[in-house]
Amino acid sequence: MTAVFSHGRLRLYLLKLLDDGPKHGYELIRLLEDRFLGLYAPSAGTIYPRLQRLEVEGLVTHTAAGGRKVYEITEAGRAELRQRADELATLESDISASVEDLSALAGEIRSEVRGSVRDLKRELREAARQTRRGHWEPPPTRPTANGGPAARAESPVLTEFDQRLAAFTVEVSALVRAGRLTDTQLRTAIRLLDGALDGLRRLLR
Repeated sequence: MTAVFSHGRLRLYLLKLLDDGPKHGYELIRLLEDRFLGLYAPSAGTIYPRLQRLEVEGLVTHTAAGGRKVYEITEAGRAELRQRADELATLESDISASVEDLSALAGEIRSEVRGSVRDLKRELREAARQTRRGHWEPPPTRPTANGGPAARAESPVLTEFDQRLAAFTVEVSALVRAGRLTDTQLRTAIRLLDGALDGLRRLLR
């Protein structure tokens, strides 16, 4: 959970959102995600226990509508908001600063991965072309100590690896293009690819 909501401040912000009108849990999650420009979204496991606690304390109530619980602030909840108005104003200021920091970080990440994405796209296109031709070109042979080419005896496992790598790149490319992913999801996919590459590097050291 983002640091601005430490020390029970998420509880206060949920009351603030409910003061604008009744909402179900998913709406509260989306409102928080929108407030953070899509860069942070609390999980259901974060939101619903707090709503239940607020209900136990008599600060909210809920009714069932369409199979969902719709939460509504009570007069006691509004009284707490009035009593903590200064704290809420500070929280809003902290949220704005956090959003600015997250936006700056996202910009840095985009700059860092832009070159990697271009390289990845180029490799995917080349792999797709080679796969359509029915083969995957192995890496060039290394020269021996006397300058001549080293004998290359590929094992069946290495051949299978090359085939799996080609199939992987083609399938990933197809999934990304068909999935209409958001920028956030694409950044997550890039991190997964980077993580897989780092793992292979560690394996081959």
